[in-house]
Amino acid sequence: MDNQLDFAPCGYFSISSSGIIRSANRTLANMLTYERDEMLGKHIESFMSVTNKLFFHTYFYPFIQLYGHVNEIFLSLRASNQLDVPVLLNGIRQERDGEVFMDCVVVEMRKRLEHEKDILHTKKRLEELYQATNEANKKLELLHQEYEIKQQELIHINHQLETLALTDPLTGLRNRRFFQESLQANIAMFHRTQLSFSLFILDIDRFKSINDTYGHPVGDLVLTGLAQLLKAESREIDTVARYGGEEFVLIVPNTTYENVKPIAERYRSKIEATPMGDLRITASIGIATITPEDTELTLIGKADQALYDSKTNGRNRVTHAEDKA
Repeated sequence: MDNQLDFAPCGYFSISSSGIIRSANRTLANMLTYERDEMLGKHIESFMSVTNKLFFHTYFYPFIQLYGHVNEIFLSLRASNQLDVPVLLNGIRQERDGEVFMDCVVVEMRKRLEHEKDILHTKKRLEELYQATNEANKKLELLHQEYEIKQQELIHINHQLETLALTDPLTGLRNRRFFQESLQANIAMFHRTQLSFSLFILDIDRFKSINDTYGHPVGDLVLTGLAQLLKAESREIDTVARYGGEEFVLIVPNTTYENVKPIAERYRSKIEATPMGDLRITASIGIATITPEDTELTLIGKADQALYDSKTNGRNRVTHAEDKA
């Protein structure tokens, strides 16, 4: 590592797409009171508390995969003495030698936090003194507290509404709106980085006969069971969503025409081999891999046509759009 980077006035680390630390500078090792070799090869989340792991897992990974960077994430890293070190983190997603890395810098925030605590403590003391001498201020404080509660409730409700707006209520998967936003982001990322990805459209074979024979409640159980299977078989970087009816879509990064069909075949064979209650189902899959000429509409159109070919050629099969060429 370059000597200037090694002793930079901020911590630096680079992790693989799965979160394994590939490199770290001496500043970060000193900040956490580790030898650098003790950190290399370990998962970044092993240096976090449970709370920070959850935040890192649910915010950092999805955001950097979707947008290619994160800015000013506030969290804590755990030092060798098990004490938390508060830091501000910036990160960027990059590809080197065909492998995806997430390069991050961290700045220790301990002094700022102590200063903020002092300010909050002083503010609280002033409020207590003022409240003791002025009854009217007590009423104002109560109103202020009520306002803060209502504001937090509103934030919570807005968060719930945002989650609901992007979630399919039956299966719990992401919905069509989230899929379309993710597809646009992946296409933009492809044009910036040339990082290829593929789109799967998956359709349950003869699903209408399941509803007609066993009723819609059983059909709903099949849909939720398949959603759970797709989620379990996918990677963290994949996008899995319900497209509508019995159709599901997957955005699978880091795939090409040469390597994507075995992945789709794994999904197809897993579906065929997995009972859905007392039923067994099959699914047909259409695939399209991004090209420089593709738009959102053309990519979906190619995957949809490949799905149609799977259906017309006997169902329970995988077809890539390029197979027709």
